[in-house]
Order: sequence, then C-alpha cells, then structure tokens
Amino acid sequence: MGKHRVVIIGSGFAGLFAAKALTNEDVAITLIDRTSHHLFQPLLYQVATGILSPGQIAPSTREILHKQKNVRVLLGLVEDIDPKNKQVIWRNHTNRYSTDYDSLIVATGAGQSYFGNDQFARFAPGMKSIDDALELRARIFGAFERAELEEDSKAQQRLLTFVVVGAGATGVEMAGQIRELASRTLKGEFRNVNPEDARVILVDGASTPLPAFGEKLGGRTRHELEKLGVEVRMNQLVTDLDADSVTLQDKDKNIEVIPCVCKVWAAGVQGSALGKKLAAATGVELDRAGRVKVDEHLQIPGYRDIFVVGDLMAREGVPGVAQGAIQSGRYVARVISARLAGREVSPFEYWDKGSMATIAKFSAVASIGKFKFHGFPAWLAWCFLHLLYIAGFKARVGTLLHWLISFLSNARSARTTTNQQLVGRLALERFGTGASGKLLRGENLHLDEDTDTVK
Repeated sequence: MGKHRVVIIGSGFAGLFAAKALTNEDVAITLIDRTSHHLFQPLLYQVATGILSPGQIAPSTREILHKQKNVRVLLGLVEDIDPKNKQVIWRNHTNRYSTDYDSLIVATGAGQSYFGNDQFARFAPGMKSIDDALELRARIFGAFERAELEEDSKAQQRLLTFVVVGAGATGVEMAGQIRELASRTLKGEFRNVNPEDARVILVDGASTPLPAFGEKLGGRTRHELEKLGVEVRMNQLVTDLDADSVTLQDKDKNIEVIPCVCKVWAAGVQGSALGKKLAAATGVELDRAGRVKVDEHLQIPGYRDIFVVGDLMAREGVPGVAQGAIQSGRYVARVISARLAGREVSPFEYWDKGSMATIAKFSAVASIGKFKFHGFPAWLAWCFLHLLYIAGFKARVGTLLHWLISFLSNARSARTTTNQQLVGRLALERFGTGASGKLLRGENLHLDEDTDTVK
C-alpha cells in the first residue's frame, strides 16, 4: 500500500501551515493553488500605497517548501471535488487533471463581498490579491497624475477624492495610508495641484471604526484618523457607485452623492466558489457569507476525509483572521497524523491572540485579551508581529528595509505603476479567462462584438 495521500487546496496561511505541520510525516502531499505564491494578505494595503513591493509579501510557494521533500506543488485552478471517488478536479491554462486523495484539506479562503451589488466591483476593487493591490496602486497614483493634467477645478477635486468603504482593519489602514501618501510622500512633487488638498473619506454602516476592537479603541481610532485628515463617515451605507461618484445614505435615509473617481472596497467577505461546489457534492451547510460549516474537528459532517480550514471555514468563535487560518491548518495536520497512528485528537479550540491595526506611521491600536492599548507601543507590537509571520528570511529583511525607508523619510520605494495593472482585471473579465490559454497555445484571437467575448 502506498503512502497516505494528502491534497491541500490553497497556499494561504491555512494551507501552507497545514503542509509544514506534516513535514515529518510519512505522507505524500500535493498542494494545488491558482497562484504561485503564498500571500501575506494583511500587508496588501502597503503594496497598494507604494510602501512594499509584491515580492516582500508574496514569496514563491515552491521556494518556501523546497526543502520539504514530501510536498509537491502544482499550479492550477480547482474546479470541482468528487467525494465519492476521492478526486480533486483542476485545470491549468491548457489542460484538465484529476488528483486522488485520502485526506483533503480545502483552504481556498474568501473573496470580497459586495452584498449583492457585484456591479460595484468594476469601479471599486477589493483587496484580496496581489492583482487587486497593484490595480489599486495604479488607480491611486494615477488619480494624482490625471489631476495634474486637469485644468477644471471640479474635475481636479473629483480626481483627488478617495473613498474607502469599510472601517474594519483593512479599511482603516488603507484610509490612513492614502492620507499619509497625499500629505507627506507626494508633498511638493506636483505643480498644478497640491496633493495635500486630497480628500480621504472612510465610510461604514457601523457606529465606530474597528467595531471588533470595542468602543474605546474604535473611538481612539476615529480620533487619530480625523487628526490625520481623514473624513470618517459612520452609520452610512453605500447605495450606489459608478465611475465618477459614490452615493451614501445615512440612518435617517438622507442621500449624499460624493464626486469621486478612486474607490476602495474593504467591506465584507464571501467564501470562495469552491464552498458551493462542496455543498452541492456533500450537502454541507453554508453560512450567509458562503463559508462551509464544519464540525468540532473542522471536517465536513459525514466526511472524515474532507477538512475545511481558514477563511472558507465557518466555526463559531473563530474569526476570519490570519491566526484563525494558521491554527486551523496546524490542527487538521495533527488530526491526520493522529489518525494515521490510530489515535484521535480533542476538538479544535481557537486561541485568541488578540487583534492589531495600524492607523498611521507610529500609530496603531491593539486588543490582546484584557489589555487594550494604542499609539507608539501598539505600533511597535504590530511591526514585530507582522515581521514574525512573513514567510522567509529574505522577505523579512526586505520588508524591514522598506519600512525603515518609509517610516524615517516618508519616501515610498515601490511606486511603479503600469497601464496593465490598471486595466488587466477588467480586460480579463471582458475577454474571458479562456483567452490566456489560447494565447499560450499560439492561437489567433478575435473579439466578438455581439457577445463582447474572445473567440
């Protein structure tokens, strides 16, 4: 009989830490992911605002795991799961494959949720991938460049208005960095416009920023953001947006239309599409966000060989943060190891190590158990913790050097943007992902104007 076959779908925190936890086990691991890198998602906003380059937060998965001889890494998109035959169905640009498993770990994470308004995505990208961050970088810096060329003052104001939707950690960090970028980094670089005149607006339906941190730290966060120059709009919902504006509605049903070109969507998450495939194949229940409801061993009820971890997992008391993904990934690795040894392990218990969020340079908030603190001490703790979890020594050193440049001089060394970054996502949506496979095979393409797709 051959080695126990473990298939891991996804190379985020959950998938990567599950694979590493099985290093010393006599198993054959196949890790399949649609990207070639492990993404440190909490720092995406720093890629979007020019502090870090993608390589600092997205090292190659193969490089990370190259010394772990029981792992094979495959680049491909998983399309379906066949629990009856214990197979994962996946494809790359040109071919379709099936991979057998004895134990399956599904760690495909979550994407952005627009709460039923998916048309908003065209004008307000989320921030879940390197592509998202690079597109936002092009949109943010491009807005200043376009404003420099504009002679009409109203058009300039519209270009220099930035709206961030969602006042969780990502939204707060993004709003703070755009404000610092405008006020400090770009100061004196333009002649026709003053970047300091930019408006940065943070919008959320909650009553305070960072609601998960409590009212005290939420209030402190709002105070620091407003002192920085961010307009904080709480108890307001986005009811519409297009290329040139955002429409807000407050709790009294008052409507306000804000002229704005650059929007960032940082509100809500939606389980990956594979969650629906699992539900169809196994009958497992999904929560309202499309995440898979797992049992106390993080497996699909009735399927001891299928585990769901990370942001795709719905388990009471486990938040959708990096620690939840790391701990769940390590746990299912222990379950598999124990069962191979003829043992069982106790149910999963999440250890809440606290939450942190930066507001601006030298300013952050932290909630760790009963301890809640803010300011420079919280910022130092945030820096240390994030450096600790970045994968690879080179990435840690590179990140530290970029931080020193940014924090000591206000300069940002990763400001390069391209037109491809700006339009790539929309082009793929217009032409369809099948176009890339045809190009790789050397086939000719043409655009069908009636269906707006590539043939």
